[in-house]
Amino acid sequence: MLRAGLIGLPSTGKTTLFQLLTRSRAGGGTKFGRTDPEIGVAIVPDERLDRLTALYNPKKHVPATVTFADIVGAPQARSLLDLTAYRDANALLHVVRAFKAHNIPHVQTTINPARDVRTVEDELILADLAVTEKRLERLERDSRKGAKAELQDEAAVLQTCQRHLEAGLPLRELHLDPTAVKLLRGFQFLSAKSLLLLINVDETKVQSANDEVGALAEILTQPNTQCVAVCAKIELEIAELEPDDADVFLADLGLDEPGLTRIIRATYELLGYISFFTVGPDECRAWSIPRGTVAQQAAGEIHSDIERGFIRAEVVGFTNLITHGSLRACRDHGEVRLEGKEYTIQDGDVINFRFAT
Repeated sequence: MLRAGLIGLPSTGKTTLFQLLTRSRAGGGTKFGRTDPEIGVAIVPDERLDRLTALYNPKKHVPATVTFADIVGAPQARSLLDLTAYRDANALLHVVRAFKAHNIPHVQTTINPARDVRTVEDELILADLAVTEKRLERLERDSRKGAKAELQDEAAVLQTCQRHLEAGLPLRELHLDPTAVKLLRGFQFLSAKSLLLLINVDETKVQSANDEVGALAEILTQPNTQCVAVCAKIELEIAELEPDDADVFLADLGLDEPGLTRIIRATYELLGYISFFTVGPDECRAWSIPRGTVAQQAAGEIHSDIERGFIRAEVVGFTNLITHGSLRACRDHGEVRLEGKEYTIQDGDVINFRFAT
């Protein structure tokens, strides 16, 4: 499951964006003091799947999805609450306030996106530092009993992390070898997760939203960090319109697509995922896999029996299939390839897996 956690200071528009992304409505999650995550699923917009569906007219149309989690806390809270609730997220989406509203006071009085980004980043770093120090204390006690070599290796890696965190730097900036990364995987460090900054701008600043992004240039140089500027107020208005009216509204604003679409797509890319497709009269579906997945592993996303009995994959590019109009025509033009189990799936591949039962 692809899971992204929304974080942010109070009064940023975080819960509004969550509800818009997942097409949910405000409910129990807004109750005073609630800290358990509210979960919702967002469809990954993909024009390619829409065109394949139009070509095959299947009984089912199944898009890729991303699961979002929102933590709702006490209204008077001045910071994040239960950060541990975010540890199983694959990526973090930090909603940053850049809009002014006299009736919605900012927890730090003034509007300053760069400061707020740093505030939340510091909380992530401190949370990870606490986990690191606690584990190192445990390893120190074990060392007195004669620690195994692998525990000594773990301690060395954690000490490197500790120094980095004490310098006020997130772990996503720390370059570690694959062995060290594997040692740390179980800790689910927050500051090591991919980060998408969602800048919630004034409705008057939609067309100049990149100015707000530019102010965050320093943090955007970090690895696995991206930024999208949106206006939650306008996104709410768009969501209430009929599709044709929404298109006209977007055109008047000089926008090609809703900000929500850009958020979902950026999240999907930030998580390092791509889509391949299976097509037919029964179903056209987009399957989510990590970039670099090989054919046999991709087959397992459909069913473990297909992975075990994998023979080969029939692969055609999306553009070729749309151009020629059918798999048969693609075969006639030599566009269908037979690939083995070590073939690396490419974004947009349309695949039929051959397997032994």
